[in-house]
Amino acid sequence: MPSSEAKPAAETGEEASAEAVAGAEAEAEAEDGAPRSPRTFEGRFKLAEFMFSGGSGGSPDRRRSPRLAPPLPSAGARALPAPRGAGTSTSAAAASSPRKRRATSPPASPLASPPASPAGKKPRRPLARTSSTGSSSSKYASPSTYSHLPLLPDALAPHLLVLFIGLNPGLETARSGHAYAHPTNLFWRLLHRSGTTPVLCAPTEDRSLPARFALGLTNIVARPSRNGAELSRSEMDAGVAALEAKARRWRPEAVCVVGKSIWESLWRVRHGGRGIKKDEFRYGWQDEGENMGVADGDGGGQEGVEGVDYARPWNGARVFVAPSTSGLAATMKPAEKEEVWRGLGEWVVKRRAEREAAAAAAAGDSST
Repeated sequence: MPSSEAKPAAETGEEASAEAVAGAEAEAEAEDGAPRSPRTFEGRFKLAEFMFSGGSGGSPDRRRSPRLAPPLPSAGARALPAPRGAGTSTSAAAASSPRKRRATSPPASPLASPPASPAGKKPRRPLARTSSTGSSSSKYASPSTYSHLPLLPDALAPHLLVLFIGLNPGLETARSGHAYAHPTNLFWRLLHRSGTTPVLCAPTEDRSLPARFALGLTNIVARPSRNGAELSRSEMDAGVAALEAKARRWRPEAVCVVGKSIWESLWRVRHGGRGIKKDEFRYGWQDEGENMGVADGDGGGQEGVEGVDYARPWNGARVFVAPSTSGLAATMKPAEKEEVWRGLGEWVVKRRAEREAAAAAAAGDSST
């Protein structure tokens, strides 16, 4: 074996090839006498144009997930699509794509200011808000606005257990001619669930309430309107005197004020124009000093009603204040309203049973 190791065949071939190339270059230089630069791809392929170029900071601009993208400055602003043929880089196109903008933009806050309207278009008007009393923020409407609608008659009779005092007829009530006729009004359902009526009545049965259940119906304002906001405070206060007169004439055992605003008008007129304080208001039964229709034994000098004993001393009708049953009054949940109404229903059930027992006893005495 020779003392020095033999080179591999592949390496020997590469050296031979390199020597051949060098010999060819030497021969070419000898022919024209000028040295030549080594052969390269310079001038044929510009590799720098095909290399990836990162951001200005030197670090590569990685493509991030839309979920991790930062929120856009304004949720209402919409990016205009780039004109056709405009050349943009991959990162710029991904950032300005309307589809990606919609996917990554957070939902607009309801309190955020609306985006500016395009030129030539009128801005949309905001929706009407609802006040704390439940009625929408509409303005006062004069009586002539709904003068084409008929007035709603009262449902009254002697010996009533409760006379219900509503605000005024709504448009649906005025058109149908029956009290609390709007399908979203809870009056008839609360009347039944509280026990005030043993059965669920329909608005078309409103005239039968006095004879069937000793219950009456009236309103503080007679004219119809869309909601309570279309009534003025002065006409509500003017209706208090008529309510007092009806209570004196028909002498119900109790009156139920259906709505806080009605009781506020009654309180304001009775207390010399002073509004009721927050700590003075409460739902349910009121103090005896707030009884309605208090008068002398002669009926207060007005025309009497057959069947009412005006000679008997009377201390006025007890007052129960209940939440409004209108579908617009959303300050209290239906369960909370039902709880208040149940206080009236329990009293009505008790008094109705006492009346029936007294009538049965009187019938037994007359038969002996």
